Amino acid sequence: MLPIPLKHAKRLITVVVGFTVLALGLVMLITPGPGWLIIFLALSILGAEFVWARRLLGRLKHAGSQVKDSILGKYGDQRADSDSGADSAKSASSGKSDSQALRLP
Repeated sequence: MLPIPLKHAKRLITVVVGFTVLALGLVMLITPGPGWLIIFLALSILGAEFVWARRLLGRLKHAGSQVKDSILGKYGDQRADSDSGADSAKSASSGKSDSQALRLP
């Protein structure tokens, strides 16, 4: 257990580092750099001390997964189907079964 002054110092350092990283992420949205990645990192740091940062990070993760699902949902199934079709076409043309066609030399 840390003494009370050390707990406050640790919290102060976490808050200062978190807001500094958040400011850098916001600047990187305008200038070249990984702005969103830095903002996610800053919210993770701030989430250790603040509930609002944890909630905002959770909402951003949820929105990101919805965007990913909407993009990959349309094309991910087609790509998986076309890949398996290409493998069966290769094995059919070579006269080998799927297990033999996938072996490495």
